[in-house]
Amino acid sequence: MRPFGYFVHHQGRGHAERCAAIAQALPPTRPLTLFCARDDIFPPLPDRVAIIRLPSLFEPSGDEAGTMDWVATPDTLHCAPLGWPGIRRAMATLSGWFDTADPALMICDVSAEVAQLARICSVPHVKVLQHGDRGDPGHRAAYDGAAGLLAPFHADLAQPDWDATMRAKTCFAGGLGVDTRVSDRDAARARLGIGADEEMILVVAGGGGGGFAAAPLGVGARATPQARWITIGPVQRDWHATEPANLTHRGWVEDAADHIAAADLVIASTGNTTCQQILAAARPWLAIPEWRYFDEQHRKAEALAAAGVASVRPHLPSSADGWRAALAVTRRDHRPAAQRAMIAADPAADVACWLEALSDRLWRDAPVADAA
Repeated sequence: MRPFGYFVHHQGRGHAERCAAIAQALPPTRPLTLFCARDDIFPPLPDRVAIIRLPSLFEPSGDEAGTMDWVATPDTLHCAPLGWPGIRRAMATLSGWFDTADPALMICDVSAEVAQLARICSVPHVKVLQHGDRGDPGHRAAYDGAAGLLAPFHADLAQPDWDATMRAKTCFAGGLGVDTRVSDRDAARARLGIGADEEMILVVAGGGGGGFAAAPLGVGARATPQARWITIGPVQRDWHATEPANLTHRGWVEDAADHIAAADLVIASTGNTTCQQILAAARPWLAIPEWRYFDEQHRKAEALAAAGVASVRPHLPSSADGWRAALAVTRRDHRPAAQRAMIAADPAADVACWLEALSDRLWRDAPVADAA
C-alpha cells in the first residue's frame, strides 16, 4: 500500500494535534511518514508512523548567505529566501522521499511551498485550509492544484469568498484534533480548586502567539470584582499594569479543557484549536482575534460572528464600562446548541475515510511500483 506523507508546521499545537488524530484514525495498513522541524510536539502516535525531521523553513540557523534580498520574491511564493542551506536540505529530503516512497498523498499542514513542491514532483496533495485573506497567487496555486482541501472546522465557518469549486473538494471536520468529550463543570472545578458557586471568567491564549496584554485584563477584573478571573496561556506583561486580587495568571497548562469546562464565560483569541475547544464546551465566548499572517484570526472571528457562535470584538475593551457592556452582550447572545452543532461526532474518523476514498479515486487501476 502506498504511504501517505504529512508535512506538519511546528509553530502552535493545532497542526500536530490534528495530525496525530488523523494518524490514529487511519487504517493500520496505511504507512504514514511525518515531516516536521520538531519531533517532540506530537501527541501519541501509532508505531507504524515515522517522523523525519526537517530544517525549519523560516527560522535562520546562521548558515544563510543573507546577501540576496535584492532579488524579488515572485507572487507565487511566500517564504523562499535565497541562499538558505536549510531550506535546500528540507526540499531535497521531501523530493527524495517522493521519489523513493511513491506516496499516494501528501498532506500539507501548512506551507504553500511544500504543497507546490508536491505538485511539481507529481505527487497529489491535500492542503489544509485556513481562514484569512489567501487569494494571492501562492495560496491559490496550492489550493487549485490540490486533489482535496481539509478544513478543521464546520462548513458553516467557511469564508464567503471560498467559491463552489473550493468547497466541492473540501472535507470539513469540526473538532478535528480536539478531545470533544467535555468534562462535567463541577468535576472540572473540583480538580482546579474553584468553588462551585464562584463566577469564573477564563482568558485563553493559544500557543501560536504572544497572548493578550495584561493591562486591559486588569481593567476587566476590577470592573467585575464579584468574578474570579483566570488566564491560561501567554500574557504580555505591562510595566504599568496593576492587577487586582481576583485576577490570576496560570500560564501554560495541560488541562485547558478542564479550565474551559469550568468557566462561566471565556475570553479567547481565535486560533483554530482554541475555537474548537470552546465550541465543544458551548460556553459564552467573547472572541478577540490576535494578529496573524493574512489576517487569519480576523477572518475566523468574522465567520464565528456570522454563524452566531461567539460575540466578537476587534480588541479588548479599554474601560470598566466597556468591559461590563461586552460581557453582558456575550452572556445575552449565548447560543449553546449552535456552538455544539459546530463539532462532529468523530471528525478524525470522517477525515480518515475521506482521505482513503480520495486515495482510491486517485490511484484506481494505477500500477504499483515494486518495493525498492
